[in-house]
Amino acid sequence: MRQTSSSSFFGVLLAAASAASLAQTAAPAPEAPVQPNSRPLWEIGVGGLAASQPAYPGSSVTTSRAIVLPFVIYRGDVLRAEQSTVGLRAFKTPRFELDVGFAAALGSSANDVPARIGMSDIGTLVEFGPRLKINLGDVSKGRGDFTLELPVRGVFDLSRSLANRGASFEPQLSFAVPLPGGWRGGGSVSAIFGSQRLNETFYTVTSAEATNTRPAYNAQGGLLATRATFAASKRLTPDLQALGFVRLDSVSGGANSGSSLIEKNLGASLGVGLAYTFGRSQKTGAD
Repeated sequence: MRQTSSSSFFGVLLAAASAASLAQTAAPAPEAPVQPNSRPLWEIGVGGLAASQPAYPGSSVTTSRAIVLPFVIYRGDVLRAEQSTVGLRAFKTPRFELDVGFAAALGSSANDVPARIGMSDIGTLVEFGPRLKINLGDVSKGRGDFTLELPVRGVFDLSRSLANRGASFEPQLSFAVPLPGGWRGGGSVSAIFGSQRLNETFYTVTSAEATNTRPAYNAQGGLLATRATFAASKRLTPDLQALGFVRLDSVSGGANSGSSLIEKNLGASLGVGLAYTFGRSQKTGAD
């Protein structure tokens, strides 16, 4: 099993944090009473994660690593820094919410991936942009069992001074499920569409990079992958939380299935971790 660099693995950590948020924000079971928001306005702590993932969508190479990083959470009415939300929340009603969300794309060194040897590395790609969230549950009872998210994000290469790598659109249906033993679970299904510039990052082969087994190819914009994610979390103590996630990505039927860089249609990512909170405010934050 090959390992990716720490910078590209940062993308794995962001992706895992986004996936784990599905479990952390899972709705209560039907018989549970709805409680007012009681989460602290801010929290600080440290999290550790061990995870593995394909080097890029369609790659047959798996990368893996463990990492420990600090975290800061802030739950203001407008300013938010929590899970997959960062920046400003424009508005929130029981049915609709508009905010700025983030995600992380996969990155890898060309030397770690035989199919890409001699090509440019795929840097650590971070994505920021507006996200509309629609609560499909019973808003009169505060339920959020199903949520439709419509994020549009610009993609930037953290490894190359935030160079523009195009844009993505990922409509996502998220759901919450009750689990036994004090665990909270959540999942999502989504389709990822990339602009031509973004898809070129993964699948274009220039004439200078072409070989006998890697013909030249011009990537097109369109469907990048379809995705299914499940995550679970459990609070072991008031300050210690365990989490885990598994994610399946399929490039079958994608806009660039003709690229020789696609070696397999289905890839799996998984990870487990712990998060420890050192401090939190007495004041509660916004929901």
